[in-house]
Amino acid sequence: MTPTSTVKVSLIERSYEIIIRAGLLERLGRELKRCGVQRKVGVVTDRHVARHYLKSSLEAIKKYGIDPLPIILAPGEQSKTLKTVEHILDVLARHRFERSSMLLALGGGVVGDMAGFAASIYQRGISYIQVPTTLVAQVDSSIGGKTGVDHRLGKNLIGSFYQPRAVWVDPLTLHTLPTRELVAGLAEVIKYGIIADESFFAYLQRHMSELRGHVPRIVATVVKRSCEIKAGVVAADERESDRRRILNYGHTIGHALESLGGYKSFVHGEAVGIGLVQEAELACFQGICSRAVVEEIRQTVKEAGLSDRMPRWTPQKIWKAMLHDKKVSGGQVIGVWPERIGQVRIGPIEKQVFEQWYRFHESLPMAMPNRAFLPSPV
Repeated sequence: MTPTSTVKVSLIERSYEIIIRAGLLERLGRELKRCGVQRKVGVVTDRHVARHYLKSSLEAIKKYGIDPLPIILAPGEQSKTLKTVEHILDVLARHRFERSSMLLALGGGVVGDMAGFAASIYQRGISYIQVPTTLVAQVDSSIGGKTGVDHRLGKNLIGSFYQPRAVWVDPLTLHTLPTRELVAGLAEVIKYGIIADESFFAYLQRHMSELRGHVPRIVATVVKRSCEIKAGVVAADERESDRRRILNYGHTIGHALESLGGYKSFVHGEAVGIGLVQEAELACFQGICSRAVVEEIRQTVKEAGLSDRMPRWTPQKIWKAMLHDKKVSGGQVIGVWPERIGQVRIGPIEKQVFEQWYRFHESLPMAMPNRAFLPSPV
């Protein structure tokens, strides 16, 4: 019998469960029926995921007398726009979806963000369920109710907090995930150890090669613990007013790099991986953590197969991109800084400090980036 793990996100009337079960996609119809779906459900996915899982998912849903409507989007961060959300809304309106109707987000973080945002604004809100198929979505973006799209000036600037009805994780979907996407997802996993759980970080260090090799027991343990950490943080601070901001570690620089690369140079987790190391470097420069902490983070990021090196954009360009991030408050860039493995602090950073650090950083001998996809100097 396939074991099932359940993690609860406790948000009073908005509480829901994360169910982790190998082969869960084969049970979609049964699970939807259990959630009270009687008639139709919109299945939002992208072309890449559709190629692997749409046909079998639709068949599994139809077995239980539910009428699934596929809504297939273009893949990639470039499609994460208001225009794409408008397309989803157009389909729902044409097919007369009602307030009692439901969406199912079958895909990675981009699909989940857009489906969730569409659900939050269609007829002032309909239910949706996250069925994440990438590592980054299974451990991070599908949990917590952050939905939205990008703006040309910054990532995720338009969106809403809107919790899903449930999150259904099938770890078997990771077997069809391209290696680059799997490696990118490891950045979010490593982040959890740094911000909240030193023992989990040590577990990742011991089992990184097995994790990259899809060893089922290791994958299941890592996904479950990551979900537990994210669920605990979200339950304590649903709308990112305080503690939830620790989840942004690695993302202050990471989002800036994504934006500067036009959402083409980096997969999200690749940018975050660089952010994990470079924000630790910044913390060390400010006297918040030791050099040993930085090197431990750097080594783990590199063992995951991620780059640890900043592309050679000017500090002015990077700072400007950081200022457009949604985490800016009162005109200040707010960062998350590791004090040690398992503990971080939240605080602002001044432009002068950032530029001083960058000049110091650039004066050091630079190793070659360990990934060929890094963008050319700008």
